[in-house]
Amino acid sequence: MQTFHIRYRNTQGTLMRILNAASRRALDLPAVQAEPADHDHQVTLALEVNQKQVGQLFREWYSIADVIKVSTGAGADVWTAPHPPAGVALEESRAAARA
Repeated sequence: MQTFHIRYRNTQGTLMRILNAASRRALDLPAVQAEPADHDHQVTLALEVNQKQVGQLFREWYSIADVIKVSTGAGADVWTAPHPPAGVALEESRAAARA
């Protein structure tokens, strides 16, 4: 399992183009986390890839005009916080959203 950290400008469709690069290669997306990062945004993906696919993904991600930086790290422990956050019941948050 390899993690990819991609910084990008949050313009229309940028995140979908980033995710589409992985899904087009029929790669599972077991973990995806997108969040604001300073003035930009960052998405972290956990993917099971080989070296050839890593090169293809880097090339495709850097061809997206709003992608600023792509980096990679090894390891399956991508997240440090439980999802959904501890103490938040899904039913409560859905009820609050309806109100």
